[in-house]
Amino acid sequence: MTPRKKSDDSSSQPEPFEALYRRLEETVAKLEGGNLSLEESLSLYEEGMTLARKCQSMLQDAELRVTRLQEQFADGTASLREEIAEYEPSPDYDEEPVE
Repeated sequence: MTPRKKSDDSSSQPEPFEALYRRLEETVAKLEGGNLSLEESLSLYEEGMTLARKCQSMLQDAELRVTRLQEQFADGTASLREEIAEYEPSPDYDEEPVE
């Protein structure tokens, strides 16, 4: 059993997380299944570690993006709260209606 070769390295599109994770799961399943030579096991283990590093990196990047979005949202709502606090209604609205 030979490990899967990398697909076209010249492609500019990185492999999506889901595809990498699926390949990692397949690699782990093959290792857990046994019946492999030592060389095949080592090759699959190396491939699995590479895939795991790529998945971990993608997850960290996603977490950083979420954190930045949350900070931007918090900053945006803070300025919104300041604008509301600075709002002073016009005198027409402070008066009681005349009957």
